[in-house]
Amino acid sequence: MKIAFLACPTTLPDSPTRRPDAFEHDLQLAALRNGFGTRAEVQDIDWRAPLDELTGYDLAYLGTPWDYTDAKDEFLARLTALETAGVMVCNPVDVICWNADKLYLKELAARGAPSIPTLWPENPGRAEVLSALDQFQCDKVVVKRRVGSGAVGQHCFSRDDLPATDWHLGQAGMIQPFLPAIQSEGELSFIFIGGELCHALVKRPQSGDYRIQSLYGGREEALDPAPADRAAAEAVMAMLPFDQAPLYARIDMVRLDSGQLAVIEAELIEPYLYPEQGPNLGRMFAQAAIKRFAS
Repeated sequence: MKIAFLACPTTLPDSPTRRPDAFEHDLQLAALRNGFGTRAEVQDIDWRAPLDELTGYDLAYLGTPWDYTDAKDEFLARLTALETAGVMVCNPVDVICWNADKLYLKELAARGAPSIPTLWPENPGRAEVLSALDQFQCDKVVVKRRVGSGAVGQHCFSRDDLPATDWHLGQAGMIQPFLPAIQSEGELSFIFIGGELCHALVKRPQSGDYRIQSLYGGREEALDPAPADRAAAEAVMAMLPFDQAPLYARIDMVRLDSGQLAVIEAELIEPYLYPEQGPNLGRMFAQAAIKRFAS
């Protein structure tokens, strides 16, 4: 079995433009190779490689194609071409299409997922930030891209630190109240493989920041989740609108003032799966992938 670990120039080894957090690529790739062992060859390759190269693989795993957010249509077209050519894409294109725009969070909320209050302006600017501060009755909000990942293009504004009068995000966005629990407890992540919980962790920002990604100094710690917290993440998984659970999923949650966990993201495209906190990740992933490929 040949598996393409799809990546991009900023994550591939020896790239002159490699990101400082691309060590996550190396760790995740190593975990999968260890998990598959001799049962599969796992090779990292740019998702923009010639199509005839990519169609030589049996399965294409969306490992670290982290630049897809600036080329969503091209990315989806490439994945569709791979599926059409008979390559098993994981997660499948219909899952990726649903997950690529954060509007999916509205659907999860409608299905009953505990959610963060959110406004969805097409091109948020200063006026929308002021309106959100008033509507949420808070002192600080976070503005995010609807198509984005890793906190890239994300902004945090307060009543004392508003954007410039002529500032705009420049694309469809979302605005949420800032949640203090991010800086105290942190963000909880639950990694699911084949619909089963593999491991959990808590991610905390460095002092003075709120972004929990390693690129901004965030740190992670393995977590044995409380039964109620595990159940909350499993409930979100059950709300995903697919007949079959995704091969992999990372459910990111944060605690509301009520003590309830709310979903921040259901990451189904190219999430980092934190193999350092989940020593069974490679084994579980390999077993689930081989089972699906054989079905």
